Amino acid sequence: MARESRDTKMTESHLGPNSIAWCISTAVSLLIVNPAAHGDPGPSQTVRDANACPRAELKELKMPSIPGGRPLGPPGVPRITVSSTVAASDSSTSTVIRPDPKDQITCGRTSLKSISGVIFSKPRLSNGKTADLQMDVQIPIPSKKRPLVVCVTGGGFVIAAKEAALDLRTYVAEAGFVVATVQYRTLSDGANFHDSIEDIKSAIRYLRANADNFDVDPDRVAVWGESAGGYLASMVGLTNGYKSFDVGTNLNQSSAVQAVVDKFGPSDATKVAADFDAQSKASYASPTNPISLYMGADAATVANPLTYVGTSKPPFLIFHGTQDRLVSPTQTLILHNALNAAGSRSIRYVLEGAGHGDMSFMGDSESGLPWSTKETMDIIVDFLRASIGADQT
Repeated sequence: MARESRDTKMTESHLGPNSIAWCISTAVSLLIVNPAAHGDPGPSQTVRDANACPRAELKELKMPSIPGGRPLGPPGVPRITVSSTVAASDSSTSTVIRPDPKDQITCGRTSLKSISGVIFSKPRLSNGKTADLQMDVQIPIPSKKRPLVVCVTGGGFVIAAKEAALDLRTYVAEAGFVVATVQYRTLSDGANFHDSIEDIKSAIRYLRANADNFDVDPDRVAVWGESAGGYLASMVGLTNGYKSFDVGTNLNQSSAVQAVVDKFGPSDATKVAADFDAQSKASYASPTNPISLYMGADAATVANPLTYVGTSKPPFLIFHGTQDRLVSPTQTLILHNALNAAGSRSIRYVLEGAGHGDMSFMGDSESGLPWSTKETMDIIVDFLRASIGADQT
């Protein structure tokens, strides 16, 4: 059963995990919602200091396995390929920014209604069982029809924790958007890229079919993702109208989106380590690498966003950090350049010195700060307002 609550000024005096990149480490620990921020309303709720955005907290979780039962690594030790070097790449078609890490986003200016655990799809897994895919939805108050932003979490294509990036999602919701964060099948479920895209499109159709229940304007929908979620957001936007990805229920509804936000997502997976050292290139080229398993022989063709680039695609907003050591910065560059060359519209921002989002799970507690600054987040909010509407609360 979905749980509904109201968020007021539930804040924290310091930042918690705020990046979808964090989800890569959820094989070790899973983001769960801070009950003070999203619990049932009542006198036990705590009003926190200042106006920092609500954060998520960590909880230990058993390491998931990929199909065949092989664990991703020993519990407590993330086995993640991190390059020792990042080659400089062309920024002539992008805008370079240097966000001040002290200028962090704040929340509490708008009341939100939160509905968690909404089951939107029941796809069958590779083991024959059925999964209950869920979403969490944040709805600005007062109630009226508003543009929708579907948030796609990352996690190395191995796990998809919808609870991630609570602070970033809250900031966007308080700007006047309904924000829904969705689960999707991953490699741990025996799924591949096509399954994940089907799931996100199912969520979009569900929200359109139930637009009145969530205050959604069905004509104004954007998709926003980071890391693996950035790849999936791009694929969802670029495959508008491709019926092979529309599977499941509510097929009388459109899964098309009107805007895409891609933060450091892969594009051409065959070149995902192009900017990295030799060891990283060898690791990513391995057939047992999660990306290789997830995309299989389709990595260069139907699993590649570049395959679907053309005219009349939805507008894209793309980000990458110059020091991203998990996804080569040229991955978003080639997508950005291809979109513009084809006559579609893409804007790309390069964050000087920034890495792959929040890497605090690897001991870098400040890596996520550039991504949660007002400068970075306001670029996203302004793009969404320009693309799908500027509903002020």
